Amino acid sequence: MDTMKKYFYVIKTQIIKSLTYEFNVYGNIIMQTIIMITSAYFWRALYKDRGMVGDVDVDSMLTYVILSSLLSVLFITNVERRIEMSVEKGTVATDMMKPINVFGVYFAEDIGNIIALALQNMLPILLIGSLMIRVPVMKDIHDLPFFIISVVQSFLINWLVAALFGMIAFSAVNIDALIQVKKHLLRLLSGSIIPIWFFPGSISKILGALPFVYIYQLPVSIYIGKVDRAQQLGQLGIQFIWLVILSVIFLHAQNRVTSKVMIQGG
Repeated sequence: MDTMKKYFYVIKTQIIKSLTYEFNVYGNIIMQTIIMITSAYFWRALYKDRGMVGDVDVDSMLTYVILSSLLSVLFITNVERRIEMSVEKGTVATDMMKPINVFGVYFAEDIGNIIALALQNMLPILLIGSLMIRVPVMKDIHDLPFFIISVVQSFLINWLVAALFGMIAFSAVNIDALIQVKKHLLRLLSGSIIPIWFFPGSISKILGALPFVYIYQLPVSIYIGKVDRAQQLGQLGIQFIWLVILSVIFLHAQNRVTSKVMIQGG
């Protein structure tokens, strides 16, 4: 219970801290709005004189664009840079000796940051998208519980991928450039920019076998009704399996880097 209070304190502190950086908020809103509107114009041009493409109509695709932009706010992580900073400053060893899990602190910080971003960024982006593109109405409101479950699992998978990637900092001098490459590559592989059902068959199958597609494409596909109930349950099960696999890999990697740091002293 005391440990949970510490994590909640970290979350509260991070919320307050995130709410003070107004420039970052405006910059993120502007960037996401530009990407969202540009994508909407692209899909409108692609769907011109076409009723359906890939079993999805233009209205569903525009909703896909707005939902993807909203989820991109929830999936912002800072764990990679926190790991990199602690390694560069040499504080990682002392952080790991504290009576609280350092990766748990990073996770709590990201939760606090996301709560702040949801309050500051998601509503403006949703409003802009609704006014300039279309109101992103859910295809079937009965799918809402499955959508929520999928979003939660998506967030956890995304965070685990980010944390595992951040652990490269224990072996590399600087990972700033790699973080940017990873960020854009992940959005491409996850179907955030272009759904993988538009990719050639062989590439689509390969990407579908990776965990990334379960970060963006699955929850948005549920929202727009691209997958039926049976497919939803099956893909949610696969998403959960990937979550378990990545959790096991993360715990193993965490134990390895912790042992390495404690032996070598950072």
